[in-house]
Amino acid sequence: MKTSTGLLILIAIMHFITLSNITLFDGRWNGIAMWLNTGLFIAAIAFYFMERTNSKSQVL
Repeated sequence: MKTSTGLLILIAIMHFITLSNITLFDGRWNGIAMWLNTGLFIAAIAFYFMERTNSKSQVL
């Protein structure tokens, strides 16, 4: 999977979590939504750096 595709999917999931928290739960699950979004953000950073490391090792 391309890096941009993976990151775009993670961003879409983060927006879906926020949207569903606001519309379905009237913001009552703010803590859970923030925890999930933070976890996905850390996963996106890890995915980016793994891909970056792999692309650098292939060039050398």
